[in-house]
Amino acid sequence: MVTSGFLNGHPDLRFRMLGIEKYKSGEHKKALRHFQNAAFYGDKPSQGMVAEMLWTGTGTERDRARAYAWMDLAAERGYEGFAGMRERYWTDLSEDERAQALEVGQEVYARYGDAAALPRIASKLRRERRSLTGSRTGFSGNVRIIIPTAVGSTEIDGSKFYDERYWDPAKYQAWQDSSWMKPRIATVNVGSAQQLSADKQPSRIPPVAPLLDAPEPDADDEMPRIEGLRDSP
Repeated sequence: MVTSGFLNGHPDLRFRMLGIEKYKSGEHKKALRHFQNAAFYGDKPSQGMVAEMLWTGTGTERDRARAYAWMDLAAERGYEGFAGMRERYWTDLSEDERAQALEVGQEVYARYGDAAALPRIASKLRRERRSLTGSRTGFSGNVRIIIPTAVGSTEIDGSKFYDERYWDPAKYQAWQDSSWMKPRIATVNVGSAQQLSADKQPSRIPPVAPLLDAPEPDADDEMPRIEGLRDSP
């Protein structure tokens, strides 16, 4: 219940974990939907996974132009691994595909770019924290809480449940960024990732106004099977 409470406030992590779970079990269409749901809340690894699935035609029709747009989005924060994949995609695209990628990319950025996605996850973090705090629930060191990480999950003691890095939007973003310096998504290795300076490898997709009033994903109450993802002691 404690872990479910954490994931309810962190839909980016919840949907990413569900996507990985479904991908590994061969349920690729469901995996793609979960990765897209995580992407709605700004999860860059999930955005990279959507790109890979579109590029290879896994769980969906192959669409290389749209795949490029999604990988460009995954590289939005300047991770070298995602930017490297983006450049490989661009090299392989035809001129017609490149033109399509820049056009469809504006649609992708409007809905899933950080300008639209980060306010969503910030709102979720604040709302769930207020809800949990209002319940006067206390967590001692005897309670173990499972926290999703870049390689699966880990456990922390209950006294750290309200650690600012998990609930303050700015600190949460910094924690996520540090966790994905070297991302590995499901069974697809997107490469070694390092922070780039802002002036390197900029997006080719023209800027677009964020779609701030997009409806949230129509998702059920499914939770990932946490037990199978725990780290070894």
